[in-house]
Amino acid sequence: MEKNMTAYCGTYCGVCEWRERTGCPGCRACAGEMFWGVCDKARCCMERGLDHCGQCPDLPCRRLLDLFADPEHGDGGERLFNLKSWANGEEVYRELRKPAETQN
Repeated sequence: MEKNMTAYCGTYCGVCEWRERTGCPGCRACAGEMFWGVCDKARCCMERGLDHCGQCPDLPCRRLLDLFADPEHGDGGERLFNLKSWANGEEVYRELRKPAETQN
């Protein structure tokens, strides 16, 4: 796992399907200015001097909870797992699944 490919929100950019399609260098390299717009999670971390949301005492905050529950971009708990693991110094990640995929 490449640390520069860990996104502030708990996503791992190294396996992102959009990275090649859009030429995105990853969340950290974009500094919150993503190909789709400004990322409020990245901006919040940068303003607080955090490497990722897992280091924040407010984990999980409303911004993250809204992201986790988003029908199109949400996940089945993988981001929260990643953030907690990274906060504990573990270099692991779970790929994101859509919430509907976790219902099976």
